[in-house]
Amino acid sequence: MPVDSILANGSVCSMSSTTPITIAITGASGACYALRLIQRLAQQQQPMHLILSDAARVVLTQEINLTLPEDIGDTSKAIANQLHIDEKQINTYGLHDWMAPPASGSAGIQRMVIIPCSMGTLARIANGISNTLIERAADVILKERRQLIVVPRETPLSAIHLEHMLKLARLGVHILPAMPGFYHRPQSLDDLVDFIVERVLDTLGIATNHALRWGSQ
Repeated sequence: MPVDSILANGSVCSMSSTTPITIAITGASGACYALRLIQRLAQQQQPMHLILSDAARVVLTQEINLTLPEDIGDTSKAIANQLHIDEKQINTYGLHDWMAPPASGSAGIQRMVIIPCSMGTLARIANGISNTLIERAADVILKERRQLIVVPRETPLSAIHLEHMLKLARLGVHILPAMPGFYHRPQSLDDLVDFIVERVLDTLGIATNHALRWGSQ
């Protein structure tokens, strides 16, 4: 497994919510970011709606050696077992489950994170194309003017990619690329993963005792 402490225990403090956060995982490289975020949120007792693209399942096998079952109910259990968290914190939905809560603004979901976010998913969201529940959920967040965080992972970036990011940023979307810093002198791959996940948690308004703050060393 590329990131050993995806299986390790951790702790998060303050600012949980009983309203689920929608977490979407797409086929961009960086599955470890998604799993670590799910783990951190679950430890905070934060309920989640989880949506995975077909490509995300392929990447999870390639990068984490985690092959998920096709059954949606069993998917939640497999991820919970991998991360040593309570299965009840995760509700997984199919890509075309239009009756899922994230598909409607009336469900009252306030926050969504797409981590990692592929350029294809980014493009469809930026252009209002909702072919799957991931894109529809993001479209709902946008139209309701709620919080959407995307964690793009691609390199190099074309002008098309940048234009889509700019378009979403102007709509209030938080663009948080998977670009870890090094001023905290990371000692492992886990440190680099945590750097990004802690920025996501900060943006969600969830304070943690893992984050290294500038000037605190």
